[in-house]
Amino acid sequence: MTSHTTAPDGPDLTAPESALPRLVHTNENAPVPLSGEKGAGSDESPMETDWPGEAEFKEGGYGWVVVFSVLLVNAHTWGLNSSYAVFLAYYLRSGSIEGSSPLGFAFVGGLSISISLLVSPLATWCIGRFGTAFTMRIGVVLEAISFIGASFSTHLWHLILSQGVCFGLGLGFCFTSTVGVVPQWFTKRRSFANSVATCGSGFGGLIYSLATNAMISNLGLAWAFRILAILAFVVNGACSLILRDRNKAVGAVHIAFHKDLFKHFEFWLFIGWGFFGLLSYVIVVFSITDYAQSVGFTASQGSLAAAIFNLSQGIGRPLIGLASDRLGRINVAGIGTLIAGLAAFFLWIFAGAHYPGLIVYALFGGFAGIIWPCVAPVGAEVVGLQLLPSALSIYWLVLVLPATFAEVIALSLRTSGITAYLDVQAFTGAMYIASFFSIWLLRSWKLQQLELLGLDGKQQTEGNQVSGVIEERPATTRSSGRLRAYMHGMTVIKRV
Repeated sequence: MTSHTTAPDGPDLTAPESALPRLVHTNENAPVPLSGEKGAGSDESPMETDWPGEAEFKEGGYGWVVVFSVLLVNAHTWGLNSSYAVFLAYYLRSGSIEGSSPLGFAFVGGLSISISLLVSPLATWCIGRFGTAFTMRIGVVLEAISFIGASFSTHLWHLILSQGVCFGLGLGFCFTSTVGVVPQWFTKRRSFANSVATCGSGFGGLIYSLATNAMISNLGLAWAFRILAILAFVVNGACSLILRDRNKAVGAVHIAFHKDLFKHFEFWLFIGWGFFGLLSYVIVVFSITDYAQSVGFTASQGSLAAAIFNLSQGIGRPLIGLASDRLGRINVAGIGTLIAGLAAFFLWIFAGAHYPGLIVYALFGGFAGIIWPCVAPVGAEVVGLQLLPSALSIYWLVLVLPATFAEVIALSLRTSGITAYLDVQAFTGAMYIASFFSIWLLRSWKLQQLELLGLDGKQQTEGNQVSGVIEERPATTRSSGRLRAYMHGMTVIKRV
């Protein structure tokens, strides 16, 4: 016996009429059935849906092709960006770049991430105006140009413009184009599919952390950059040809800056989780190779530790996705963040000076980067699938600050000797704990919403525990087609 409950709706999150989808419904007050649930009537009756074209949509199918293409894109964007840890260690010790300083090199690495986030509103606008594939190809070209430019760099400002700004622009266009596509193809396996796609950055970081170190040693810095440029251009360009979105089918709202989202405290908690978590994650990614060498290990051992860190992300993210679909997306994101903080305090600080201990800490890399496999599914929990592109556009914009200054803070806290990174390690752990508190408060908000719906915590939705997973779909209550966000309770609940 299936029944539906909806909570009282809250303030309207509106957009221009032409920019918002018109959701399919039978009357003004009837709730919209969840994907996979039949409408009223016999088993043969047509399925009522919450977006156009859903009746013909089957979970998976071409969606797995999309997952594979996004996995490759992540490997050749974020994975390549992870190899900056190897470049940073080389820059700090080679003296090959004129006018350089540790803080200057830190800014290069930070810019590659912060620019990618800063450009997200522009990329979001381009997606709505020109389409996903065209927007992604802009990023493909910019990323290749950045590596070619970096191969001729002799001064710090050359690196800032090429490996920092230009690469960040390319990364931003590619990332923004693909980050919201995978969730459109899945419902029950949304977290797992998204995690499989994001694990590409881990496997890419693994491969290119080892390959970059080998190429620099055998071919030199310039040719290492040129080979990476060719690989990124070919692979990402091919992926742009096979990637397909469902923006029209789901009625995705691509508003570059949906300021009404800031009126809601739960959205600020969502941002806080990412803000503090990204501060820690950037520090670990960019510092682990240099940390290894600062405590007496070789450059090869440092790159191996970075490679294992990325391997753990590649293997761990699909497992995180599976756990999220079963145990709750907010639950798993919170627990993973807490584990990352405890690992920084008790493994990196106390065991990191010994190489086996450092390797064990590197194996917890899947939790260190918990934000990436969880951000889109958790975001859908907070704002709903249709507002997700607009929410993520703001999300990345806010995260520019931690992305820019995380490694700068780390190198400022670094001292000398075998305990050079002690303050850095403590800061990293503290930021993970702050991130954990943010998402745990978000979980409390979620539970409060469920209590408002009159649920008892033992009920399930789509086969998942209500306490952590609930399939939100914005519903309409006016024939005008104005979109109301889930965050105020316009939620369709399927009781099992």
